[in-house]
Amino acid sequence: MSEFTIDIDVEAPQETVFGYIADGSRTPEWYEAVQSATKTTSGPTRRGTRYEFTRVLPQGAVVNEVEISEFEEPRLVAFTSLSGPTPFTYRYRVEPQGNASRVILEGSITGEGLRGPAAFLAPLAGKFFERGMAQNLRMLKARLEN
Repeated sequence: MSEFTIDIDVEAPQETVFGYIADGSRTPEWYEAVQSATKTTSGPTRRGTRYEFTRVLPQGAVVNEVEISEFEEPRLVAFTSLSGPTPFTYRYRVEPQGNASRVILEGSITGEGLRGPAAFLAPLAGKFFERGMAQNLRMLKARLEN
């Protein structure tokens, strides 16, 4: 298991940033590997809300069932995979910084489930995912600041 923490400052209010991150159906707008995200539970977003994420990995498209495992509006939301390859938990803390926000991502992920040539990369998966998540946070920032 690889763990990492990265952060980024976003020129948008805490409530706006949190709402955007917590809406898992919007993940494909800023998370490069996620092709689609479909909410599979009804009702408002909260702990226990589930999504089906289709992600593109080196081995091709894969499906993960993902659940909101922590939810404290407007400051904390965590997404945990329940099925599919590369098990992960991404925990997003959103802290107010005046009229802006700081997003702190604490991630844990493994390369478990990678197949074919990608399986050889499993021991290095953490660094690849950390680098990719830093890029995703930059995309999140760009989306929210425009």
